[in-house]
Amino acid sequence: MGWFLGYGFGVYGWNQTWSGNVSQDVGKPGLFADMAASLERAGFDYMMLEDSSVVPDVYGGSMEYSLRNGVVRFDPVPLVPLLASRTSKIGIIATVATTFYPPFLAARLFSTLDHVTHGRVGINLVTASPHAAAQNYGLEQHVEHDLRYRMAAEWMQLVGELWNSWDDDALVMDEAAGVFVDHEKVRPVHFAGEFHRSRGPLNTLPGPQRRPVVCQAGGSPAGRELAAAHADTVVSAVVGVEAMKEYREDMSRRAVAHGRRPEDIKILYLVDPVLGDTDRQARDRKERRDRAAAANLEGALAGMSYVSGMDFSKFDPDEPLPDMSRSNGHQSTVADYQKAGSGGRTLREVATGRRVVESMELVGSAETVASRMQEAMEYAGGDGFLIGSAPTRRTISEIADGLAPVLRRRGLIRDGYPHDTFRQNLLSF
Repeated sequence: MGWFLGYGFGVYGWNQTWSGNVSQDVGKPGLFADMAASLERAGFDYMMLEDSSVVPDVYGGSMEYSLRNGVVRFDPVPLVPLLASRTSKIGIIATVATTFYPPFLAARLFSTLDHVTHGRVGINLVTASPHAAAQNYGLEQHVEHDLRYRMAAEWMQLVGELWNSWDDDALVMDEAAGVFVDHEKVRPVHFAGEFHRSRGPLNTLPGPQRRPVVCQAGGSPAGRELAAAHADTVVSAVVGVEAMKEYREDMSRRAVAHGRRPEDIKILYLVDPVLGDTDRQARDRKERRDRAAAANLEGALAGMSYVSGMDFSKFDPDEPLPDMSRSNGHQSTVADYQKAGSGGRTLREVATGRRVVESMELVGSAETVASRMQEAMEYAGGDGFLIGSAPTRRTISEIADGLAPVLRRRGLIRDGYPHDTFRQNLLSF
């Protein structure tokens, strides 16, 4: 089990019921630190902190919608040690855009965080998609989709070589001989690729994991290939159990082609459970939420604009979905929108009807939802689920103290952490 945290800490869900004292949460770690402790108690494997480097301005050609609705993000990396200080076992994954982070900077930073967290940090690889994000880093426009994944593969190769530039026994700390590190066991990498160059070695000691856990949301063929080659855990947003099964099988084939064991890549499917004391109560909550989403056409169109790079404010919402095939955005998400628009469905129907987060609908009591999760995983394969719900205090409690105990009684999630590092625990269950 994992939890996907979008936007910035203290901002996501700021205007929702049970969001707490917003003025005390914005830019503060308290809510997420409390959440980390709750999820560790519940037996979660990790928290994944999403990131982006842009105030979205595609919709309407303006930042107005984004800023009015709190679509801002704090850098997640400084939050990592703060969450680690409140916990002792749960993994903490922070997002890095490979297109913008120099490989040496990322390798050194996450090696340092591995020490600070006592071996519990992970790195989530994204290539980013908005042109405005690329412009924040000096580019005129963003790199074409498949090319930026080629760049990311080389980036990860270099980062891996930097993490391995020290031998396991390089640290000597021989006080009598006056030797801290055996210099013959630390090597430059002299990496010269198509996109990246670095002399190396790292000037930090290898962390407890040496190689922090690598996470990737592989959706497009290029994304799946990057994940199969390098990721330890993969986030999938495919919709429906048949698509979940296909994804697991495809990723297993790709892993084998890269000389890896399929079981060494933990695949988690994004879900957004709606829980209630009874199935009827949960269904009522879901119906209210669906009505609110259908009424918020602007929000849905703004979201589509962000992931596709197309300004959907320009189109009549009651006309058929426009062609999105030339989008340079999130390819798997765009493909899902295109599929949803087949048969002449209107932009309004697609925008307000597609479940952007959920791989499957989970609505009901904790027992009902746990049964559906179990049945889906037994059929589709994979390893677990990544909660994509807004982290209000109510939602956190419902999942950690309501759903998780039911899953644990069924033997579906861990009841403890037998190892010291994130990687060991992730691979052991």
